[in-house]
Amino acid sequence: MEQALLEQIQRLPESAQQEALQYIEGLVAKYNQSVQAPLVDRKNAFGIWKGEVWLSDDFNATLDDLQEYM
Repeated sequence: MEQALLEQIQRLPESAQQEALQYIEGLVAKYNQSVQAPLVDRKNAFGIWKGEVWLSDDFNATLDDLQEYM
């Protein structure tokens, strides 16, 4: 893969090579930013979804579509 990239870049004029370099640097920065996202400390992780998730009152009720199988 690296060899194919190098061959293609070498075929470009120098101004386009500079543009490609800037694009690649942007991709590297974006990737590094997403990889180094802060992790939630496990001891403080409990309760972080409080108020964000809900279940309906009839969550455990039998589904009408499955009545014939029950």
